[in-house]
Amino acid sequence: MEQAVLAQLLTGADVSFYEEKLSEDNVNLAKDAEIISVFVNSEISKDIIDALPNLKFIATRSTGFDHIDIDYCGTKRIKVSNVPAYGSYTVAEFAFALLLNLSRKIYGAYHNLREGADFNIFSLQGFDLKGKTIGVIGTGKIGKNVVKIAKGFSMNVLAFDPYPDMNFAKENNFEYKSLAEIVSQSDVITLHAPYTKENYHLINKENISKMKKGVYLINTARGELVDTDALILGLKEGIIAGAGLDVLEGERELKEEIEILSFPEKAERIKDYKTLLEDRVLIDMPNVIVTPHIAFYSKEAEEEIIKMTADNIKGFISNVPINLVK
Repeated sequence: MEQAVLAQLLTGADVSFYEEKLSEDNVNLAKDAEIISVFVNSEISKDIIDALPNLKFIATRSTGFDHIDIDYCGTKRIKVSNVPAYGSYTVAEFAFALLLNLSRKIYGAYHNLREGADFNIFSLQGFDLKGKTIGVIGTGKIGKNVVKIAKGFSMNVLAFDPYPDMNFAKENNFEYKSLAEIVSQSDVITLHAPYTKENYHLINKENISKMKKGVYLINTARGELVDTDALILGLKEGIIAGAGLDVLEGERELKEEIEILSFPEKAERIKDYKTLLEDRVLIDMPNVIVTPHIAFYSKEAEEEIIKMTADNIKGFISNVPINLVK
């Protein structure tokens, strides 16, 4: 669908489509391109940029742009655009899909029944969301929708954001608190903040040690917001009762792991084998649900992404660029 719709929206442009992500191995496919459009699994490094001598514009089909060397693009006068808002309902709904799976042990129940025809319910007691305190970190469009859904479950809502929307808080009857207060008072913590240098390991060993014992952590934002080593320690010590993760620290490298098994010469590209190993540990933990970065992936959200990406490209071609991040 994506290819057909983009081709229709970009009528008149010379457009080529490739299913594989852009990498150093296939960058030659785009060697003459003035514009490229990528997703988060394509790491646009200095070396890739240098291999594209005609490149003038990068349109990423995502809100985040940490997969692109933005500073180096600036030195080469390459413009970069993103899709600043899409799937705000989609991702918020998925956060609760993860939370409900954890709170009611749905995956475990299904696994027991399917694998062993086990109808024993005594290990499957869950808990109600009603009356629990949820800490929402980041109240952009997605975080705001999470607040509204939480209110629908009769949860108590606390939120942290460096730029609080006090009118929204008043309208929806919740309080903004400091990060330390969110960490110590919440039964559930859900992350909806962007990944920036300042937010790297926002959830770390120090603040995990101050969390309520039995807290649940949901992350549908960026893997790098959470210190993986500290998360595993928190889970093993029982501070964190469970985690729902649609993103993992170093997930781009994790997705390349199958390539490493097939082509060992690529192994030198992996930056942090320790994180890869820790990701594997998380995936195997019974109180952790990991999904492959699909929170954004609904029919409606994909339509938003495609349209905005096409608008960004057409804007650049007509010298009226929109949604520029650089």
